[in-house]
This record gives sequence, C-alpha cells and structure tokens, in this order.
Amino acid sequence: MDAWLKQAREEIEDATAGICGEEWLRAPEGKWNCSHILEHLSMTFSGTARMLEKRLAAANPDPVPSPTLKQRIIHLLIFTRGEIPEGRTAPMGVRPKGIDGQEALRRILQYLSAMAEQIDAAEKRWGSSAYIALHPILGPLRADQWRRFHFIHTRHHMRQIKERRRL
Repeated sequence: MDAWLKQAREEIEDATAGICGEEWLRAPEGKWNCSHILEHLSMTFSGTARMLEKRLAAANPDPVPSPTLKQRIIHLLIFTRGEIPEGRTAPMGVRPKGIDGQEALRRILQYLSAMAEQIDAAEKRWGSSAYIALHPILGPLRADQWRRFHFIHTRHHMRQIKERRRL
C-alpha cells in the first residue's frame, strides 16, 4: 500500500481507537456522527475501487480527458493546502444511510485496501503520468492524486471524529 494510503489507515486507526457505545453517535446538531463519517468514507473508498475495477476490466475504456482550467485550480488549492474546504455537501451517492459504527469501521478498512489495489493496478496499466479516472468534483486525477486526495479527505474527517469524541 502506498505511503499516502498507509497514512490514511493510521489516521483512521488513531481516531477510532477504543471508540465504543454512545461515542459512535456523538455529533453537533445537524452534523454527521462518527458512524456516519466512517460510512461516508467507506462509500468513497468503495466507489473509487469499483470505478477503477470497471475501467480496468474494459478492453478499451473511454479515455480520461485532461482537467479543465477550473479543475486545475481546484487541484492546486486542495493539493497545495492539503485541506478539504469546510461546509461542502457530500454528493448523494456517498451520503451515509445509517449503518452501525463497528460495521462502518470494518468496511472502511476493507475498502481502503481494495481501493489501494485498484489504484496500483490502474497506475501499472496506464502509467504514473496518466489521468486514470474522473472524480465527481475534482475531475480527472492521476494515481498519485487519487491517493493524496483520499488521504486529505480521510484526515479531514478523522479530525471531525476526534472533535465529536471530545463532546
């Protein structure tokens, strides 16, 4: 597993160590609780893994275009700052449905490994300089950008979990 995704795993393990009982459900009014956050991340990891698996299985997948100027600016902001802007609403397909916290944690670790394997396979097939797939908001990303994005996104949400555990 790549260093960025190993760090993501460490962030998850650190933020969730010893979490139990009502801690899973703590959240400020109108915000996701710890279970929701983990479920959301597991959905993003599994979504990336499935998308890449489908692209890799296709004999001739559609080419991934280069990023637009707007997407390049967003890449620059996120990858330079290493931060996800606060207040962004998650796309519908990765909004939590309400699974148990322990199950969400099990899934997140499973899907993180599956995603890492698919990113590695895509990089091997198309090369490190190729855009391997489209992110729904960021647009085209290379393998290294997918890994870094998922680390930044994970760290963003693990900070939220740590905050909720202090409530």
